[in-house]
Amino acid sequence: MHGTEARAAYLAWLAKERRAADNTVEAYGRDLGDFLGFLGKHLGGEPDLQALADLRPADIRAFLGARGAAGAGNATRARQLASVRGFLRWLARFHGAPTAALTGLRGPRLKPPVPRALTAEQAHTAVDGIGAVHVPGHAQSPAMQAARDVALFTLLYGCGLRLSEALGLNLRDAPKAGGEQALRVLGKGGKQRLVPVLPAVRQAIAEYLPWRAQAGPDAPLFIGARGARLDPAVAQKAIRDWRRLAGLPEHATPHALRHSFATHLLGGGADLRSIQELLGHASLSTTQRYTAVDAASLLATWRRAHPRAE
Repeated sequence: MHGTEARAAYLAWLAKERRAADNTVEAYGRDLGDFLGFLGKHLGGEPDLQALADLRPADIRAFLGARGAAGAGNATRARQLASVRGFLRWLARFHGAPTAALTGLRGPRLKPPVPRALTAEQAHTAVDGIGAVHVPGHAQSPAMQAARDVALFTLLYGCGLRLSEALGLNLRDAPKAGGEQALRVLGKGGKQRLVPVLPAVRQAIAEYLPWRAQAGPDAPLFIGARGARLDPAVAQKAIRDWRRLAGLPEHATPHALRHSFATHLLGGGADLRSIQELLGHASLSTTQRYTAVDAASLLATWRRAHPRAE
């Protein structure tokens, strides 16, 4: 088995056995393509299983060095190292190709990015005012577009959903008056979770649903001008147009509403474990990033209010 064949088999295993998200499989595929391409030049030919088993830490460091010289930042190289680790460990486990290449190997040090949340006032402006933005000459009814956008962005902020999770909902999933008090969401890796639905979210969706009255339960909840499932780029453009009109910061994006959901819950006294469940994070360490946001907010308040802060 040559490297390209092993790469294809590994990606298939990630998708089928580990149920990795499509974007994850695609990113790993690119990273391993870069790695095998480098090894082809570094070793003088496409590596087979034995060549991969014979790799040493210096070979991996040479790859990371080459990527850095090509302009890849620390975050990119750390992700590529993670891809290579997973690939080599899979080879060792399933193809008997143990390698010493990972021994003592450390990747670039990364400072975890602090999520950029909106203030409560900015979040309310984003979700309540988004319906005021219409595309001139749009084939879709402006009233329908307005109701759709308000429902979508209220859902993102009120339930902390990823944009892909919200756009993946069908009509049968929509929260209805008198129905279940929680929304069943299909998250990363095909994992399901239940998220409570606020009255404001129910109301926004209830005002949008009459526009979808003729569609069946398996039809997409949020649709574009041609009746197909709403494209994420359209949703991103809608809030981009609105933030410029409303004077919102440039980081007012669909994902910032999810960050705001978590940050405002934490600031209101919610515990990290609960927020982890609501967001669908696999690891608590991912959720802990929001404590840095809350600490930054407290520090900013102190600097504004304390007479000796300066």
